[in-house]
Amino acid sequence: MLGSILFALKKLVSFWLMPVPLCLAMAAVGWWFLGFPRFLRLGRALVGASVLLLLLLGNQLGSSLLLRPLENRYPSIPELHAGEAPPAALAACRYVVVLGSGHADAPRLAALEKLSTQALGRITEAVRLLRALPAARLIVSGPGEPGRPTHAAVLAAAAESLGVESNRILLITDARDTREESLAVRSIVGTAPVALVTSAWHMPRAQALFLGAGVNSLPCPADYMAKDSGFHWGELSWDIDSLQRSTWAVHEGLGILFNRLKSGIGIAR
Repeated sequence: MLGSILFALKKLVSFWLMPVPLCLAMAAVGWWFLGFPRFLRLGRALVGASVLLLLLLGNQLGSSLLLRPLENRYPSIPELHAGEAPPAALAACRYVVVLGSGHADAPRLAALEKLSTQALGRITEAVRLLRALPAARLIVSGPGEPGRPTHAAVLAAAAESLGVESNRILLITDARDTREESLAVRSIVGTAPVALVTSAWHMPRAQALFLGAGVNSLPCPADYMAKDSGFHWGELSWDIDSLQRSTWAVHEGLGILFNRLKSGIGIAR
């Protein structure tokens, strides 16, 4: 019961702490305070802070600096050339696990086209690894709305369209978040080593949860959003992609904090 309450509370609090909702809420409260002479200074401070925060989080350089430490925590898997043995740690993996990240329920689209940008980056990396691991199986995860295909099913169909045989694919369809995914994977693989594929910015939290669940996981980050190609003046501009990067950075920071609080009050990870 307490776990379910905390799950719902996490979703509610995290939504209002995301950059856009937070800045809009600060601005709205600030404008309301401007109608009261007694709180005029506070109102101006809130409106000003909301504008400055939005400018910072929507800036290309600022958002990249927020997200890059998460993405750089684990190295990416290098190029895997045909006829060459993969790195020893990867070669030992018996499963490739892809964590869920969303899709659109658009029946007329092919599975690959239904996937979100994050899901597409993850599944293509997983297929790349599977080509170097002919004996490994693919585990895909993600629930779905009642009466509609699960995210795991869409990922599986996308993998098949990229050449992965259906008998190599296992589905997890009832895990709501990364913690539940780690427990579900543990029940399938036991102590066998797995290649864990998720977005680079999500990998630090995912790897911590998987290790905590007892999964022998090798981090295989994908879907990089803050690639470090050296400074250029265009990074001083603003765009929607920057707000997305800042949103993921805040989301992951809150997720890491939540897991620490959860462990601190004695709830199993």
